[in-house]
Amino acid sequence: MSFNNFKSLLKVSVSVFGLIAGGIVAYAQSSEPTPLSPTAKNNTTSKTPLLIEGKHSLYQRIITRPGGIISPEPSQENSKPLEGFKVFYVYQRHKDDQGKEDWIQVGTDLQGHIAGWIPVDKSINWSHTLVGAFTNPAGRERSLFLKTEQDEKQLITDPDTAQKAKELTQAALSGNSDKVVAMEPTNYVDITKNFYLLPILDAQQIERPSGPPLRLLHVISAPTQTGGSQVNASPANLRNFKANLVFVMDTTISMEPYIEETQKAVKSIVSRIQNTAVKDNFRFGLVAYRDSLNDNPDLEYETKVFAKPDFSKPIDVINDSISIVHDASVSSKSYDEDPIAGIKTALDEIDWDQAAGRYIILVTDAGARGADHPNSITKLGIEEIHQLAESKGVAVFVVHLLTPSGQKNNNHSKAEKQYRALSKYGTAGSLYFPVKGGTPEAFAEVIQTLSTSLLQQVSNTTGRPVAGLNPDTKNAKQQAIQKQLQVVSQAMKLAYVGKEEKTSVPDVVSSYTTDRDLTNPIKKSVEVRVLLTRNQLSDLAQALQIILKTGLAGRTEPQTFFTQLRSAFAAAARDPSKIAQSQQIGGMLGEYLQGLPYKSDIMNISEKDWLAMGAIAQRTILNNVESRLRLYQEYQAHPDLWVNLNGSNDPGEAVYPVPLEALP
Repeated sequence: MSFNNFKSLLKVSVSVFGLIAGGIVAYAQSSEPTPLSPTAKNNTTSKTPLLIEGKHSLYQRIITRPGGIISPEPSQENSKPLEGFKVFYVYQRHKDDQGKEDWIQVGTDLQGHIAGWIPVDKSINWSHTLVGAFTNPAGRERSLFLKTEQDEKQLITDPDTAQKAKELTQAALSGNSDKVVAMEPTNYVDITKNFYLLPILDAQQIERPSGPPLRLLHVISAPTQTGGSQVNASPANLRNFKANLVFVMDTTISMEPYIEETQKAVKSIVSRIQNTAVKDNFRFGLVAYRDSLNDNPDLEYETKVFAKPDFSKPIDVINDSISIVHDASVSSKSYDEDPIAGIKTALDEIDWDQAAGRYIILVTDAGARGADHPNSITKLGIEEIHQLAESKGVAVFVVHLLTPSGQKNNNHSKAEKQYRALSKYGTAGSLYFPVKGGTPEAFAEVIQTLSTSLLQQVSNTTGRPVAGLNPDTKNAKQQAIQKQLQVVSQAMKLAYVGKEEKTSVPDVVSSYTTDRDLTNPIKKSVEVRVLLTRNQLSDLAQALQIILKTGLAGRTEPQTFFTQLRSAFAAAARDPSKIAQSQQIGGMLGEYLQGLPYKSDIMNISEKDWLAMGAIAQRTILNNVESRLRLYQEYQAHPDLWVNLNGSNDPGEAVYPVPLEALP
């Protein structure tokens, strides 16, 4: 399609879920195979799909092109229309009298349920389940989709890629580009909230004359369908933008001064806005955490929700709710504590769906207890809790108190590394704010600035000004905070507008793009994910559980464990359902990862390396397996993350696009 047509497309009201909500296979509603005609019966149907050439365990699949048909035999007789972008397994390939392939027999699953025959020219081979997912475009340039692979390679390898990308963007916006077939929407289309299908047919790493290598992605995308009436991002609509700001407070012993300063900051903001219009758009919450009661039962609680954001109640009720928060009367037994448990409680028990602005501010003076610690409450690591926060669209800020006690315990450097990773948020970078010296006075300045600045961003978004919120532009620290918060705020706004306007992915059948912002390759524009069913993820979790138990129980036979570990990771990356069924899955390791732009760290470990690691390093790998297992269990526990594509009532067939970084 032309770029001009695509520009018109962005003005059309589209339900992204509607792109594929009709199902992967419209002709697969019945669990019984479709009867074949006499002509088709002359060709014996295999009980399993065809293997990809040269592979032993990977099956051929295709995606249908728009405008196709499906027939009970390899001809147009008795055919029915078939919408594009449905996914099938290939069972047979038919050739005409001249030996040219013209029809494909397709099935809905691996069990021999045949859907029918489709013309080969209305299909696209899809050898894996890689899909693309746009990152939030706040703070970066929009992705370009180019017509040919050569065009994309030339752009990526150009000595002045950034300038060339800007020129192509301007040409496309003016309708004068013969290379750009589409652009990413201005608004954010969140794949975890409004599912869309952007299959990746191929991904390759491209080396450049200077700068980091980039991934070149060959993608296709589903055509849009018009939805209901369009919801514009008008000022009136933006006035409905709401925000939750939840403090996750360390309330162990010695934290009383910081608790009091947080209470003061909340009270000050409430007093400032309770008689303004923006009071209807902003709410606070507070979750406290201490430590495992296994360490010390006198700590009273591990985590506790003192206040939830509630737009049905006056904003000032928060003051009474948090006034009773105080620090513990007894000490924890270790310096590191369990902020991950506090964040997990906030993610689980706060109603984030009521707000478009979703913010957590973690306040702590200690590092995070690792997932491998025997008293870890959640058994989740930093990366896993970050993935969960990201799946809910929550930005996590960390206010780290650099106290003399932390310095004495050599805790600061380790904790900083943890919290920078935890607080990563798109192009805004790490939302990590250290408080030098860790004094209550220095903390008060930071917490007041953060809270006020977030309120200011909500005020700007809704068009409801609040007097006295403008930051001190001469203060370098406040300038830096404002710069980051503007990106976060813009990201939340784009997500809100994208959802309200039902923004669609580009309407292109085939094109080429890259996973990075070409004007600043540090910024990721397209995230590569693997589309897994709930059954597959369940099988993967079961496999990891077996691996974990085998590793812990079989330390005297590390060679056997190493073989099982590598085999399971390979299957996890390609098709986890095969783990539970196959007696030998090691062959899948090389096959699937040959086509994936992903390498597990485990892949690079030889049997010799494994044995040379020793028990401590081997246990670290087992800890990582356990953390991933916990993450998958959390995915399974949140039904709102899963989308059923084929209209089936079987919840096990629902899918979730798992980030590559979340694979074992």
